[in-house]
Amino acid sequence: MTAAEALNERIWGALRSVDDPELGINIVDLGLVYAVRLEAGRASIRLTMTSPACPLGPFIVDQARAAIESFVPEAGEVDIELVWEPPWHPGLMAEHVAGALGPGR
Repeated sequence: MTAAEALNERIWGALRSVDDPELGINIVDLGLVYAVRLEAGRASIRLTMTSPACPLGPFIVDQARAAIESFVPEAGEVDIELVWEPPWHPGLMAEHVAGALGPGR
């Protein structure tokens, strides 16, 4: 594993420490994190919410940034882009989460 791959994995790990406060499930397993990209001195993250009307969006973005800055300071500047395309849907959740939530979620 290269140093960049290891750094990328650590960033994903930091993002797994951020839970959706309503569901108590981390944002990676919920399928809210679409991409992590590393550039010189910067980590760029693309994430979404379950709905554009989600009032917790700014809170979750702040928590994601804080997690990366705290757990992976060598990632450098953290740029988080909140996106709505493609729209989130339950099929983006990890299988173990979808199964635990049951049908209709």
